[in-house]
Amino acid sequence: MPGKIRAETKKYPEKNVGGFMKEAVLYQKLEKENIQCNLCAHRCVIHPGKSGICKVRENVDGKLYTNVYGRAIAQHIDPVEKKPLYHFYPGTKAYSFATPGCNFHCKFCQNWEISQVSNERILEMGQKITPEQIVSNAKYSGCTSIAHTYTEPAIFFEYSFDVAVMAHKEGLKNIYVSNGYMTYEMLEMIGPYLDAANIDLKAFRDETYRRIIGGSLQPVLDNLKKIKEMGVWLEVTSLIIPGINDDPEEIRDMANFMAEELGTDVPWHISRFFPAWKMEEVPATHLNTLQLAEATGFEAGLKYVYIGNVASNRDATRCPACGKVLINRMEFGILKNKIQNGRCPNCGAQISGVGLG
Repeated sequence: MPGKIRAETKKYPEKNVGGFMKEAVLYQKLEKENIQCNLCAHRCVIHPGKSGICKVRENVDGKLYTNVYGRAIAQHIDPVEKKPLYHFYPGTKAYSFATPGCNFHCKFCQNWEISQVSNERILEMGQKITPEQIVSNAKYSGCTSIAHTYTEPAIFFEYSFDVAVMAHKEGLKNIYVSNGYMTYEMLEMIGPYLDAANIDLKAFRDETYRRIIGGSLQPVLDNLKKIKEMGVWLEVTSLIIPGINDDPEEIRDMANFMAEELGTDVPWHISRFFPAWKMEEVPATHLNTLQLAEATGFEAGLKYVYIGNVASNRDATRCPACGKVLINRMEFGILKNKIQNGRCPNCGAQISGVGLG
């Protein structure tokens, strides 16, 4: 996939673009007005008048532009648990926003209406909202953090970066909910302003990434390690899909990678798949499969493993030392948080996370 481009004809009628165009960061000029975008691991080489795989970054006369700066397609106030982040300021709210587009084309995408859209539709979607307004709205609504989410924050990075810088100035935290396909250059740039991330580990086979998702596995693995090394609070989500990534051996490989390369303190969210977009014929994940994955995570040494998208008590946080329930949750809400000064009140064990109580 690296270097491949999605060739799309430039269509920038002023009435549609308005103030959404902005010169991009992290690109280099090549011969004959060609451009290489260095924002995500595709590193698209883009010819004049064409756009990259994400469809929102275009070569205009030898310069790279984003056409989604300030183009908010979604804005919501969410529980931070919905990201999902269970060990980062539990019980608080995150002001969540996104623009259209994505650099992946997952056939099982849950947000395909806003991520998998044509160039023409992108130019018609969203409303103008400045970074200052995003931050102001977050503060006014009493949020602790701003979540760059729903689609892929890497593809609206210029917008996201400006929001993140302003958020920190106002005492707000920044969260990335991402597919993990960014470049090191992008991570280095956002690093000082990024407080937490939930990264999708969508499979543990490169063939699956190339066939079903539209990318490759290794950049995601490398970025998971990089984010952890940067000191950003990290949690990982894996959507378990029947016939795609539910093989017990593959799940074991995922769990072992996390334990050995990221550390046993990194929470792993195992989510149930429901039929969506181009995979509506695939059945929902059986609960037994999710329970097996949960057990595999614990067997690998992970301290915090959660099952998501199910009606059960599998999302409670337990002390890894004594097993006592420390945080009870229901539908992304906190029923009770017993953690005191980051420790289990029963045995005194340190509980991994940030702002736990």
